[in-house]
Amino acid sequence: MEQISNIEKRLWGSADTLRANSNFASNEYFMPVMGLIFLRHAYSRFLKVRDEIIPTLPSRGGVVRDLTKEDFSRRGSIYLRPEAQFDMLVSLPEGQSAATALIAAMESIEGDYETLKGLLPKQEYAELDEEVLRQVLRIFNDPALQRADGDVFGRIYEYFLTQFADQKAHDNGEFFTPVSLVETIVNVIEPTRGKVIDPACGSGGMFVQSAHFVEMQKANPNERLTFYGMEKNPTTIRLAKMNLAVHGLEGDIQKAISYYEDPHKDHGPFDYVMANPPFNVDEIDAEKMKDDKRLSFGLPGVNKGGKVSNGNYIWMSFFHSYLSPRGRAGIVMSSQASSAGGKEADVRQALVKTGDVDIMIAIRGNFFYTRTVPCELWFFDKAKPDHMRDKVLMLDARHVFRKVTRKVYDFSPEQMRNLTAITWLYRGQTERFTALVQDYLETARAEAEGADFTDLLAAVDACAAFFAQHLDDATVTEAAQRLRADCDAFATAAAELIAAPAEIGALNTRLSVMQPVGDKAKALIKEIDGAAKLLQKAQEALVAKGDRQIEAQTSEAAAKRVTAEVRKVAAEGKKLLAAVAEARVALTGDPAVQLVVTGSLKRFRYFEGQAHWLLSRFPEGRLRDVQGLVKLVDHAELAANDYSLTPGRYVGVAPEVEDDEFDFEEALREIHLELDGLNTEAAELAEVIAKNFEELLG
Repeated sequence: MEQISNIEKRLWGSADTLRANSNFASNEYFMPVMGLIFLRHAYSRFLKVRDEIIPTLPSRGGVVRDLTKEDFSRRGSIYLRPEAQFDMLVSLPEGQSAATALIAAMESIEGDYETLKGLLPKQEYAELDEEVLRQVLRIFNDPALQRADGDVFGRIYEYFLTQFADQKAHDNGEFFTPVSLVETIVNVIEPTRGKVIDPACGSGGMFVQSAHFVEMQKANPNERLTFYGMEKNPTTIRLAKMNLAVHGLEGDIQKAISYYEDPHKDHGPFDYVMANPPFNVDEIDAEKMKDDKRLSFGLPGVNKGGKVSNGNYIWMSFFHSYLSPRGRAGIVMSSQASSAGGKEADVRQALVKTGDVDIMIAIRGNFFYTRTVPCELWFFDKAKPDHMRDKVLMLDARHVFRKVTRKVYDFSPEQMRNLTAITWLYRGQTERFTALVQDYLETARAEAEGADFTDLLAAVDACAAFFAQHLDDATVTEAAQRLRADCDAFATAAAELIAAPAEIGALNTRLSVMQPVGDKAKALIKEIDGAAKLLQKAQEALVAKGDRQIEAQTSEAAAKRVTAEVRKVAAEGKKLLAAVAEARVALTGDPAVQLVVTGSLKRFRYFEGQAHWLLSRFPEGRLRDVQGLVKLVDHAELAANDYSLTPGRYVGVAPEVEDDEFDFEEALREIHLELDGLNTEAAELAEVIAKNFEELLG
């Protein structure tokens, strides 16, 4: 399937066209756009589930009964009547209003699902240009999307939420918690069965990722988990309920200001609490909440105006109070909170002394789309083993990140798995750690063995022969011969790698054997790049030679004849170079693909590197202190540090490590991209300033 990132960008571009051809402000058009994504994803999931249901339907006398809403609900999908199915909307005959049809589709869904009643966008479509709306419907019916599965559409929905958050199109972007942080929380608290509450649920990302976690266990999240949410913004509630529905989930999300209201108190206690609450809120009325039973550690501090001076520990008290005796919580919180003083420090000390504070993870800045500040992930566990109740795992992940854009960072899937693996060691789950390392080594071995040089060598040999024929230079031929020899040597070494058993000593041995092969792969990647550049220079020399030949002609007829010959030869060289570039992709990766490692040689290096990252820090498969990364801290040490829960205060500073993977060309590309972004922002800012001056002078 086409790269999902390209599809996302194309769809986003069409949505922007919709905005440009409407009277909507940026904070108004996102609901009709999210409605279209919702409808398209619902249809994709409907088709997939329908094809699964039909073979199972009972028949009598050769007549198969009709599909019902219940058939789809059991499989976590929305049932769509014919008028709500996307193919019907796309194929509307001329003369019929697309807006009217869309409104009817949304009303049909609301009629079948009480939880969505009055929430889906409807009248907004009547205000859009008819032709533009039809065009957007066609784009959202992209052939690539017709083959997409539910996970792809779930990601597209999240991508659009991300984009709107980045634009601050709604609620200053705070309705959306970055997926990396949500997944990390879910991976640590592992919500497998029970009641989940998010008292600041935003667009419902915590619920969706919890459901994904259960699905990974081959179970139905609607049977395993019950979701309860609170959110103050009515539009955000619409987003959250659509987000749940688009993933085939149900949840009880209530409009409430969580500081003063507790609409789900009769459903407690809860097995899991997950939240990304507003940071550092200072306008909470202390009088209104002074008797709140959720404040078992008291108010964190009240100023002269009768306001709670900072709401961070209000949230912490709430989250702890919601938990059942075996409950776990994962919270995104301002990094200021873990070392705050005054009354906040008193609440933190009381929290620590319960023994329920489990893990602290420090996250670097730029993980959020609208905030550059660093944050920390707090984890509570009321069912910690007795021998661990006086300990807290401090994990400083500020040096673990992947650069997504100039302004936004996240975790790669493997970085998340590695951080989670440290928590497994903390919980004594060594077999899970061992299995992950084994998986990395086996994936690396498979990539090394699967590296097929046939197409590349054939393309390079053809290129070399061509340039040797047309240029008096043996360099390309010699380079092609060296490359063939080195590819053969790598293939021989890769074939000698053997499977890694699930035993920590054997895994260390396998890694040490694999590392020299990894060095060969690194050298081979550079050699392939060098050969491609050498061939490109040969092509440039060929073109220059041709130009000289044309200039040497003394008659117009001869010049025309030689020009045609030269252009034919240059075109052949260009074609052969294109074949080399295409053949390289399978080995050294596709430069057009971002954030995902492609190419068997690079993937081999990458997964060998992941195994090395874990085994170099935990060679015995047991938790140990690692300078600059992790430390298990007891309450005595916490008390000696004013009960600070800031990981960096305990783990120390990571030693500097030389980055032998540094890619100078990639670094230059990143600098160029950053410069482009800054130039664009400067131009936009200059335009705004000029416009403001015009308004002032006019």
